[in-house]
Order: sequence, then C-alpha cells, then structure tokens
Amino acid sequence: MRRPVVAARTSERTPFPVSPAFRNYVEIVLDGLDDEPGRDILVSGERRLTAREFRSLVHRLAHALREHGAGPGRTVTLLCGNLPETIAVRYAVNLLGAHFNHLYNRLSADVQALMMADVETYAFVVDPRLAGRAEELLGLVPPVKHVLLLGDASEGADRRAGRVGKDLLALAAQQPDTPMTGGGRAEDLCFIRHSGGTTGHPKGVRSTFGRMQEGIAQTRALFSGTGRRDLVCTPLSHAAGFIADGTLSAGGTVVLHYAFDPADILATISRERITNMMLLPPLLYHVLDHPDAEHADLSSLRQITYGGTPSSPVRIAEAVRRLGPVLQQGYGQFEAGAISLLPAAEHDADRPEILRTAGRPVPGVEVEIRDETGRALPAGEVGEICVRSGGMMEGYWKNPELTAQVLRDGWMHTGDLGLLDERGYLSVVDRIKDMIPVVGGHVYTTELEDFLNTHPAVRQSAVYGVKGAGGHERVHATVVTAPGTTVTSEELRAWVREGRGPLYEPHRVDLADTLPLTDAGKPDKKLMRAAAVAEQNRTS
Repeated sequence: MRRPVVAARTSERTPFPVSPAFRNYVEIVLDGLDDEPGRDILVSGERRLTAREFRSLVHRLAHALREHGAGPGRTVTLLCGNLPETIAVRYAVNLLGAHFNHLYNRLSADVQALMMADVETYAFVVDPRLAGRAEELLGLVPPVKHVLLLGDASEGADRRAGRVGKDLLALAAQQPDTPMTGGGRAEDLCFIRHSGGTTGHPKGVRSTFGRMQEGIAQTRALFSGTGRRDLVCTPLSHAAGFIADGTLSAGGTVVLHYAFDPADILATISRERITNMMLLPPLLYHVLDHPDAEHADLSSLRQITYGGTPSSPVRIAEAVRRLGPVLQQGYGQFEAGAISLLPAAEHDADRPEILRTAGRPVPGVEVEIRDETGRALPAGEVGEICVRSGGMMEGYWKNPELTAQVLRDGWMHTGDLGLLDERGYLSVVDRIKDMIPVVGGHVYTTELEDFLNTHPAVRQSAVYGVKGAGGHERVHATVVTAPGTTVTSEELRAWVREGRGPLYEPHRVDLADTLPLTDAGKPDKKLMRAAAVAEQNRTS
C-alpha cells in the first residue's frame, strides 16, 4: 500500500532554514543564541550555561581542535557522557567541517574498539569519568593521533585521566572565542553512527551535513513548542542528542542528566518545570512505577515521546490515565529517519487497538509493506516495512554490499515486519531477525510480550529465542511481576498456552525484579539470551 507524499508540517517558530546557499547547521544554531545571550540554555546539576557562555565555548573548542588538525575528512571519536561540554565539542567538530562518531558508553570494549577502528579515528575526545575505558580502548585500536580530555579534575573523573591525554578544556581556555566560519558542504560527511552494536558487528551509518540540517528541521516539526524545556536522561549518543539539537535551535533549554534515575527525573521535572522529554518504554515504566510518582508535580509536562522499542498497550493506557494527553509515540530507524507518529490526541486509553500501532506515516514519508519478492502487499497483510523519504541515510560506511541490500530502487528496507491497516495505521510486528522460528510456525516476540503484559501480575516482559540442544529455537520469556502479586512460571506458561495456543507457549519463563537494559534503554535481549544459554549449559 503506497502512501502519498505530503508537505512537512511546520512548528510554531520559523522552521530551521534549509536554503540553497548552504550554511553549516552549527553556525545557524549559534547565531540563534544571540537573541537572548544571558538566557540559560544548558543545565547540568548545579551548573547553568548561558547562551553566551555556550557559544564562546564552542568557538574556543573549535580553535583548539583546528590547531590539532581536525577538519574535513577527519573523524573525531567521542567517548563522552551527558555533559554540556559533550554537545559543545560535537558542535566544534562539525563547525570545522570534520565528522564525529559518538561511542555508546555501555557497549563492551571490544565492540567500541571495532567502532573506533572502523571510522579511522584521528582524534579521540574523552569524558574524564571514562578515562579507564579510554585507556583500555587505546590498547586495542590502531594508534590515534590525538587523545583529548574534557577536563582533568571534574567531579567523578577517573584518576587515570591525566595519563590518558591532554586537557582539551584547558587548551580551549587559551583560545579566543572569535566566531569561526563553518566548514562542510551539504554533501560532506557530518557524522557516522553505528547501528547493530548490541546484536552483531556494528554497521556505520553515514550522514551528511545536509541530512543533519533536514533532520533538525523535522525534529522541530515533530517536537515543536515554544518555551520548550527538554529533559535529556538517555545518552546523547542516541536520539536524545539530536532532539537536543532541535530544542537548542528552537530557542529552548536542555536539562542534562548524566544517568537515568527515576527519582531524580521526577524531582527535576518539578524543579525545572520540564515540558518535554523522550523515554524508551522500559524507562517510562520505571518512572511510572517509582513511589515518588504518586506525589510528584508533573503539571509542566506537555509532551513525553516514547519509542525505540515495542511498548505495552496496557502500560501506555495506564500512563495516559495518570499523566493525561501528553504521550506521543514515534517510530523510526536511524537509517530511515522518522517513519510514523501516534500523536497525543490519538492516545485513547480505551482503544488498545490504536495504542498497539505506531501511528500513521509522518508527512513526507512513503511506506509500503512488501513480501520476500518485493511485491507490495495489501492492507492487513504482514511483510517487511519499506520506506522512501528525504530522511534516509546515504549508506553504510565503507560497506557498499550491505548498502545495496538495504537501499534498493530508492526504498529503504527496514528489516522490520509490519502491516498497514485500512485507516493507514502502521503496526510493527517484529524485527525479521527477532522472529522466533519454532516447530509448526513462528512466534512474533512483540505479540507474545503484549499478551504477557495483559496478565494482572505482569508489569513488563521480554521474549527472545534460545537454541536448544538440537539446534532449534525455543521461546524464552523474562517477566517482571507487579508488586504485591504472586504468580509462578508454570502458571504463566499455562496462561499463554490457553490464551494464545501451544505454538506461543514459552519453553521457559524467568521471573525477575527488573529487565536488564542496553545503553539506549532497550531490553538487553542479547544479555538475557546469553544468561539463558549459560543456565542451559550448566543444567544439561
């Protein structure tokens, strides 16, 4: 089913400019900060940076990085947490026309080393708190020309920081804050972000300055609002970083949390009068389930965007009843950009069939559901979700074969299974690689998770396949139970067998207090699968 392309929506403010005379997005964002130079735009704990201070820091960092050879065609790899300096150094790198690669902090050292080597790192910028990991990585990768730290005496800094590299902030303090003309053309590489680091060999997704600029314009359209105060409590290396760009470009304020903590989030919403935030569903559930949520002042919230991993209609309906019409679901992929949106107006707690969908395709995006032969399927049939839009990636970094597999005839093949209904709502059924082939058919993990989550004793679940002794897949589930309830693994298996049939009955159900999460906040099924295999080997 083909969706017509429609014009992009506009926000309340002037859209982020995309003009024929291309300008670096960093220049445009920094120019916008001149309107209110004394306004706080970045908040991190007790620290508050004004627009003037941030603009000065970016230019000083850019001058210091240029002295170290950063420029077009060179990769600056970041190993940095949620600090104001992280955003500033990223802007400085791009202002010079160089491109960045931001490592995900909680990946294993061997995977991070693959990413660093893959992008041919020229300079390595390190958060002092992560100096120990940086030292480990430098022993695993080819020689790096420059290793630079964002300070050496910040609170919580690793004591090994001083021997890892030079203090970039000290070097920047010696530089002028004279505005620098931005480098980089629309077609030049802006950054490389890796996809697949938690499930296999990481794939570097290439993005140009032109795509970055268009992405900020789309972010402003989808996450609009004047006076926006955005709480960032997920890693800046993920989608939260790009949403922060949209907030800063629209004259808003970004409040940074270095780590995810539900109690701190609830307190910050009240104290800082947070209007917007983005949470993956498991993190949203943690916030809702925290005891402080019953009494916290959340009246300032205007929009909570969730997505990135399947959500439970039962839990989302609960959130709507408790928080009101502030939830918005977004579905997309880094390779494909934003794909669909379920706005707050359509979050009806009494219509789980709508909450089970990912909404309708966003303006400017075409979606088709295709079978294995590439044939477009009619409404209601499950197939691969294929996308065509201006937000698609340019390709994978130095991997033309994989690029050709994914980008075909102008369409992005997402690797997700889904369907479009007669009303145009898109439902994401599963990842093709996550679908579990079992004797007699296959099990869609999200479908089984949705069913498990309707049990009154279940708060959250994760379903994944584990190979048995004979090499065939078996369905496993890890379930978080609701406080004050009692249920056994066997009762849940029987409940699935009766409600969904023997095909969907898990071979094993593990009860847990929490689900392990990845750096981005997704259920870490790789870790759960490995634990299940280890237990299987131990008892066999």
